[in-house]
Amino acid sequence: MEYRKLGNSGLEVSLAGLGCNNFGMRTSEPDSAAVVNAALDEGINFFDTADIYGGGRSEEFLGRALGSRRHEAVIATKFGIPTGQGPNQGGGSRRYAITSCEKSLTRLGTDYIDVYLLHMPDPTTPIEETLDAMNQLVDQGKVRYLGCSNLRAWQIADADWTARDRGLRGFVTAQNEWSLLERSSEAEVVPACERFGLGIMPYFPLAGGALTGKYKRGEAFEQTSRFGTSEARSGMFGHFVSDASLTRVEQLDRVAGEVGLSLLELALSWLASRPVVSSVIAGATRPEQVKSNVASTRSNLGSEVFEAVERALTG
Repeated sequence: MEYRKLGNSGLEVSLAGLGCNNFGMRTSEPDSAAVVNAALDEGINFFDTADIYGGGRSEEFLGRALGSRRHEAVIATKFGIPTGQGPNQGGGSRRYAITSCEKSLTRLGTDYIDVYLLHMPDPTTPIEETLDAMNQLVDQGKVRYLGCSNLRAWQIADADWTARDRGLRGFVTAQNEWSLLERSSEAEVVPACERFGLGIMPYFPLAGGALTGKYKRGEAFEQTSRFGTSEARSGMFGHFVSDASLTRVEQLDRVAGEVGLSLLELALSWLASRPVVSSVIAGATRPEQVKSNVASTRSNLGSEVFEAVERALTG
């Protein structure tokens, strides 16, 4: 396993991370524990979750699965997406940040969170207030490092300037969607992270499984798969398996074969081979998926592979 610094911090995280968004939704507690233990055994130390995943069950399952192996793990969790109705039930306010952290600590069964992230930008709360509250949590020993998720480039720049101007600790990592099927972050977010020293943790690196090759254009999907129902295909992530997306997957699969890789290896290593990426957080529902993801996440793709991808997608 390769380990990298999380942005400009001193914290080392595994290049292959584990996304825990399936826990408590698609994965039962025993199955989640099996995935977590397989990840630890494979050298993964970075586990990404959020208070919103599974209505809090993801954090609970992760915390109990780690148990006595907590010291081996770097836990990242997030706050900000509303978890209830009414005022003060979401966002980046001081009140919500501190309250959410306390609840996450309880669910995780730990006394500190390694990386605490603002899950979504909050246009109604000054970023100074959010950063100040998160700094308070660091001062109290409840949080070690700060990060953000889904921020635009200008918001990353604004947060960096605010932290420097106010003498606060800033974000060391950014979590944004980035994959061979979703590359919009490359225009501005990626350069912003490079400029301000944030390590990127791409989420949905496999586009909901589309980049594993399990979904074929014109063929029926397995009913037990993520997109096995018409409701799932018409939902917010249904675009991953649209005809347009699966056409691109076919093109990428041909590229992978030409350069001697599987589609899974191409998708994960295409991200892992970029220096700005600290950890590629792929989800898993079974231990064998963890092992496959680890084996497929390498940082040695050459320029010829990147060029072949560009020719296939733009030619």
